[in-house]
Amino acid sequence: MMTDDFDAADFGRQFRAFMTAVSRLAPPEETSVLRQRLESHLGGNPDGLPVVTESFPAFEHPNIQLALDAYLDAPGTTADLLGISGANREHHGLADIVNATGRHQQFDVGAVDYVSVPTGVDTEMTCLGFGLLLVASSGHRLAVLLRVGARRTGVSQVQLEVLTADVAAARKFLDVIRALAVERSIFRGQVLSFEPHDFSGGLGPLRFHHRPDVDEADVILPSGALEVLHRHVIGPTEHRARIQAAGHRLRRGIVLYGPPGTGKTHTLRHLIGRAPAATILIVTGFAAQFIREACALARTLAPAIVVIEDVDLVAQGRERSATTSTNPFLAEVLNLMDGIGGDADITFLLTTNRLEAVEEALVHRPGRVDLLVEVPPPDEAGRARLLALYGRSLLLSDADVGRIVAATTGVTASFFAELGRRAELLAATAGDVRADVGHVLRALDELRSSRVALGGRR
Repeated sequence: MMTDDFDAADFGRQFRAFMTAVSRLAPPEETSVLRQRLESHLGGNPDGLPVVTESFPAFEHPNIQLALDAYLDAPGTTADLLGISGANREHHGLADIVNATGRHQQFDVGAVDYVSVPTGVDTEMTCLGFGLLLVASSGHRLAVLLRVGARRTGVSQVQLEVLTADVAAARKFLDVIRALAVERSIFRGQVLSFEPHDFSGGLGPLRFHHRPDVDEADVILPSGALEVLHRHVIGPTEHRARIQAAGHRLRRGIVLYGPPGTGKTHTLRHLIGRAPAATILIVTGFAAQFIREACALARTLAPAIVVIEDVDLVAQGRERSATTSTNPFLAEVLNLMDGIGGDADITFLLTTNRLEAVEEALVHRPGRVDLLVEVPPPDEAGRARLLALYGRSLLLSDADVGRIVAATTGVTASFFAELGRRAELLAATAGDVRADVGHVLRALDELRSSRVALGGRR
């Protein structure tokens, strides 16, 4: 109970004195090791320093790692690599992490995170997944955080965050990393396809493939067609200097068209094999969403070939329905083809089963598509070549060949591939040493029955 002689002012002075004495008895506040390392490296309090951030597609991860390695190997450059421990660190930016190393000590030095990523069909490399580099170079001191977006964060990117008192130095560092990533890109000269799926620690939508080796003799096209394709696809790269000196563009567009199964993809595989120095970027089906990434890679890694298969499925003529006028993929392809400079050694190779369905502005405008090559069902000579190609193990006389060729009018190249396989299987299941004309004719009857059941579709 308070009395009339209570002195509130005196009580306040005594209470403050008591709290001061208590605070002197408390142990001094400790700072985290991570905080101490940052202060020592940067030469002062890191709180409030600017952070410059750059994001890269997840598939660029190995290239960013190679760029960092090259930068840090330069004379006069040193770096210490630190891991960071702490709950939910992946949800915090570098500035937040730095601020949380002080009073609350939410983050501290921990283990460095590494991940293995593919660099080819059968190769991989170890890359930094989450770590802090304390970099000293050319009188500048930078703290560089590399992080890779994980499924749980919803981020599908590689991020570099640079903390330093000198923003210009941070931007220069990022400029150098970008240039080195292009210079040392593991994608140059590779065969790559974009395939949509969830990011899961690999290279996201990018997949590596062996370069196909399809012999010229195994490509069955109308007379002269393959020579024209060689000239338009391979020729500009082989004669680049002369074409440019004459003032002509290198970029070109080619469409292979014809019914399903006639050999368009087979022809593509041959052309890809004939361009060993070119970077191949294949976009099909639902991967159309990655056409911008494919074209960006083509520009930086030229000579390059951008393959868009079944373009009619995603670049349908705008007059065909009310919705195609706003087809985002069609607009993107048109803009990208127009936006790539004529001096870029890039080939657009498109295939379609229905040329009449493709937007005219894509296939009939000079400068976008320069060459249309039909891949029709094989003629009589072509069918004989296809039978020799896919039936090389069959025991057939010249008369047998003539009989089979005459009986296969109108079929496609893929029909002969199945005919040879099925005849071999019939002979094997019957216990016969060699497949002969009898097995081929039985296989032919089966295939005809299947076609009739499918409404005559090839």
